[in-house]
Amino acid sequence: MSIDNKRNENSPRRQFSPEQKTNILREHLLEKTPISEVCEKHQITPTQFYLWQKTFFENGAAAFAKTTGRASRQAEQRVTQLEDKLKRKDEVIAEIIAEHILLKKSLGES
Repeated sequence: MSIDNKRNENSPRRQFSPEQKTNILREHLLEKTPISEVCEKHQITPTQFYLWQKTFFENGAAAFAKTTGRASRQAEQRVTQLEDKLKRKDEVIAEIIAEHILLKKSLGES
């Protein structure tokens, strides 16, 4: 790698979105563009490309996983717990307001 191609140490790191990474991988995997061309075009190293490819294939099963599994049930339980907590909170607030109104009436305030 020439000195011109090195990233300036003071410059911020570029961030690629998951969609951008997928599109970059697609160029090689589906469009059969050589890795060297893909890397040069997007100014990434082949090492970075291969890391993205490894991550992509390691996590590929998630695309086919059912979403109605354990995580979904846990999320539903959490929502139910939070709804119950909110209901109890509303009941306590209503009780405190009722007590406040009675106190105001007993002190002769309107």
